[in-house]
Amino acid sequence: MSLFIMMALQLAIWGAWAPKLFPYMSMLGFTAGQQALVGSCWGIASVVGIFFSNQFADRHFAAERFLAVSHVIGSICLLGAAYSTSFPAFFAFYLAYSLVYVPTLSVTNTVAFANLPNGKDFGQVRSGGTVGWVMASWPFVFILSEHSGVEQVRSIFLVSAGISFALAVFSLTLPHTPPKKGGEGLDSLAWRRALGLLKKPFVAVLFFVTFLDSVVHNGYFVMADAFLTNRVGIAGNLSMVVLSLGQIAEVLTMLVLGVVLGKLGWRKTMIVGILGHAARFLAFAFLADSVPAIIAVQLLHGICYAFFFATVYIFVDEAFPKDVRSSAQGLFNLLILGVGNMVASYVFPNLIARLTGADGKVDYSTLFLVPAGLAALGALVLAFAFNPPTAAPAGTLEDA
Repeated sequence: MSLFIMMALQLAIWGAWAPKLFPYMSMLGFTAGQQALVGSCWGIASVVGIFFSNQFADRHFAAERFLAVSHVIGSICLLGAAYSTSFPAFFAFYLAYSLVYVPTLSVTNTVAFANLPNGKDFGQVRSGGTVGWVMASWPFVFILSEHSGVEQVRSIFLVSAGISFALAVFSLTLPHTPPKKGGEGLDSLAWRRALGLLKKPFVAVLFFVTFLDSVVHNGYFVMADAFLTNRVGIAGNLSMVVLSLGQIAEVLTMLVLGVVLGKLGWRKTMIVGILGHAARFLAFAFLADSVPAIIAVQLLHGICYAFFFATVYIFVDEAFPKDVRSSAQGLFNLLILGVGNMVASYVFPNLIARLTGADGKVDYSTLFLVPAGLAALGALVLAFAFNPPTAAPAGTLEDA
């Protein structure tokens, strides 16, 4: 239960601000380029996570204490971001927050896998994160109004800061996860060995497809809230709740992920997950006039996340050598949370600007064909080029 609660609080921190981040920056008058710079913070944090934070947590610091310190600092940074209206100040606080928060995503995975008897049970623990994300969105029904201004919307950071501090305290009650002892010297660092595994063709293919799907996944959070409020016509204080329906579906999907993996195997499960993105964006492109359809298609998020991203995390834990798994998780987080986030934060705000007419309306039909096409490409690459050593969970990669 403690691991479930850990995941719930971890993702609630993120879920409290993520859907409204880009609309909020637009309210502050940030340009598309400035929004892209803010989006790049997670990419910077992911790189730092590989070269410092994950190594620090892995080999020199008990993971639960690392989480506690990181989330205290993160809480302070979120408070700073909440009350910063100029771009330099907001960027500085958000970058500092990203640097301490992003590494904790892989560290919580490390804590979970280290204390689970079976890696396939990770889906059930990770569903706690989904519950936390959903719960974080509901208070905003009452905090925000249909047409909220800056003063109201900044509450996304205040709520997130409170949750971050709560997790800092709770982290001290988690099972003790001691640092792993490794060799000395740069050549023995786990990240080098994790990078070395990219020489294996199927790892390289998975790395590429993970990049594609991470751009699509992060693009959803860049565009979805504004699409729901400005095009579909859903009230501003309800849009986060509508988006949270996807997380509710994710809970159910995560609970059956182990069974699905056993029956479909790695490749088919990932293909289904990435095609879920394509289907959702095609619905956004062509069914925007149907509020029920747009609300219903949010349920695909469960398939998108669990069947691809959670499966990737499980694959890494199953296939990579034990002493580099945390660093390998950080390597894939570099794509999922970092590089993909950077690319999505640059590409989609600029696409929106280009597809906005003189009347201020965005050509969403054209816009959403881009992520749908990227998802379809990823599915094709998986189908024809991804050949893992085992068809389903059971086996370990040889050391690179």
